[in-house]
Amino acid sequence: MLVIVAPGQGAQTPGFLSPWLEDPTVAAYIDWLSAVSGLDLAHYGTAADEETIRDTKIAQPLLVAAGLVAARQLDASADAVAGHSVGEITAAVGAGVLTAEQAMVLVRERGNAMADAAAVTPTGMTAVLGGDRDEVLAAIAGQGLTAANDNGPGQIVAAGTTEQLAAFADNAPQGARLRSLSVAGAFHSPHMAPAVDHVTGLARSVAVTDAHTPFITNSDGSTVREGRDTLDRIVGQIARPVRWDLCLETMAGLGVTGLLELPPSGTLTGIAKRYFRGREPGVETFALAGPEQLDEARAFCERHAVATRPEVVPA
Repeated sequence: MLVIVAPGQGAQTPGFLSPWLEDPTVAAYIDWLSAVSGLDLAHYGTAADEETIRDTKIAQPLLVAAGLVAARQLDASADAVAGHSVGEITAAVGAGVLTAEQAMVLVRERGNAMADAAAVTPTGMTAVLGGDRDEVLAAIAGQGLTAANDNGPGQIVAAGTTEQLAAFADNAPQGARLRSLSVAGAFHSPHMAPAVDHVTGLARSVAVTDAHTPFITNSDGSTVREGRDTLDRIVGQIARPVRWDLCLETMAGLGVTGLLELPPSGTLTGIAKRYFRGREPGVETFALAGPEQLDEARAFCERHAVATRPEVVPA
């Protein structure tokens, strides 16, 4: 059983699109996505520095474009799809809910609106690694912060004002390590409410279709197929916590055997390795980083996908 996943903001690194753009067909596709988004994605994915691509208005369209490029080249059928945060927009294209063009317009507006919301008050996010889960959650709530990302055992991300995060750092939960994240604001928290309002208004005019592949939502880990419900959850999730832990639980319940992460990959496969370690049946992961891996990635997908076997009807 194959799940294809798309990473969220923070996974990008300078130059990560360079090997993909050596193919003229891919380069032309990026030019098209650039025209739709109004951004020079080829430049940002190859020549821009780390600080530039950290900008929410650039990072989010760049991440979605990278996932669309890789998925198009991979051309594989999954049994379910999921994305972490903005990766949900990539996943929605993979599920057939959105077109690539709709996705690029939505992610452009999402990135702009979230950047504008983040500019109102100095905010940020801090990863909490390790520690007792209940104690970590209590400490986050005690400082008025939001547990914005719950990524599974041993990794929760707190979001809030810089003052709240500083106070949290001074009173870190016992046994936990804190790491400040390279993001521009308190994403997936009430600070993003204005962005939800803006994107909700635009999303009402987007013509969606029902998913042909189950979409595992960040909101509560459930699988959804109805197109409008999928889009509504993606939009609302801007100001709600990402429950990746529940997404992983759903994957386990579905019987996942293979998890492939689209580029820029590594974050979600790393989380999956920790989550599924020691569980039966075992789960194999594949971090697709460059086009030189495509043949191996296709073989991985064929080995795990139920959807590509005509004698089996996926649940």
